[in-house]
Amino acid sequence: MRKKLGVWLALSLLLVGVVACGNNTNGNGNAASGGNTGTTGTENTADAGNAAESTQDSYKIAISQIVEHPSLDATREGFMAALKDAGIVEGENLKLDYNNAQGDPTNNTTIAQKIAGEKYDLVLAIATPPAQAVAQQVKNSPILFAAVTDPIDAKLVDNLDQPGGNISGASDTNPEAITKLMDFVAANFKDVKSVGLVLNQGEPNAVVMADHAEKALEAHGIKLVKASVTNTSEVKQAAESLVGRVDALYITLDNTVVEAVNTVIQVANENDLPFFSSDRDTVEKGAFATVGFKYYDHGYQVGQMAVDVLKNGKKVGDLKVTVPDKLDLIMNLKAAAEQGIEVTDAMKDQINDKANNLIE
Repeated sequence: MRKKLGVWLALSLLLVGVVACGNNTNGNGNAASGGNTGTTGTENTADAGNAAESTQDSYKIAISQIVEHPSLDATREGFMAALKDAGIVEGENLKLDYNNAQGDPTNNTTIAQKIAGEKYDLVLAIATPPAQAVAQQVKNSPILFAAVTDPIDAKLVDNLDQPGGNISGASDTNPEAITKLMDFVAANFKDVKSVGLVLNQGEPNAVVMADHAEKALEAHGIKLVKASVTNTSEVKQAAESLVGRVDALYITLDNTVVEAVNTVIQVANENDLPFFSSDRDTVEKGAFATVGFKYYDHGYQVGQMAVDVLKNGKKVGDLKVTVPDKLDLIMNLKAAAEQGIEVTDAMKDQINDKANNLIE
């Protein structure tokens, strides 16, 4: 009996040991599950981090543009291309609020007030009037401007090297370009004693450029004759009023005039008047020549400034206001034929990049 009892006790102890071992194994399994839970927790933390990063790397940008025409549209396209090259893509991680004032000055203020009522990571103003309106209204977002002739005269900044505040950008005018163009006119068109300018006196940028052109022409004894307009519908009549009074035509980066530039080209062609402009796009459309640059490149430059603000953490007020530095003579040979201009080899030799800037 004692022997059976001893065997039974031994078996009982063995069973308890097996159960205990089984519980330990389950405990280890739970610990492993706990580890898995920990791993899942880590994965969730990583996901949360990615979500936070995704939120941080999504952007909201507002654009205010005065009117649609080739130079300003190219500026916007260059700006967007620079963002895309830096991984900021509309429809993916960029929400874009594009506004066009349709050439109406009152719309600039309305658009600026609307933008000021929301929070944007960045605001781009294309042309002087929208830039002035945005600078006055928007205080809670960094602002960049483009296609602005004289940021100081427009009271956007008071220092090009250290703008300060919440605004900077790029001027689309290098006074040297105007001087070089007028020097080209004087050197190659000896019969030109007066140049006609269709001008909207209400656009500060256009007035500033007109003053530069007038001084540059005066140095050669050439007179600048102005025909004023207040809106696009008056441009053709103003151009026609200059016929018989001037020997050539010229326009600045005047948004009102550029919007109706085809009428100026028509007047120039019909009356064999050499037509000079301040931007490449107008030369491509039918003006004879300019000293300038590509507005796409200008916009791209501003886009790179935007990337510095959005992705590199730079303060917009610390970014230097830039001006075009790749100036070249740009010439349209077809326009020359339309305007009765004999293009000499000496003229062509003044073009640095003939492959891109001698338009046939």
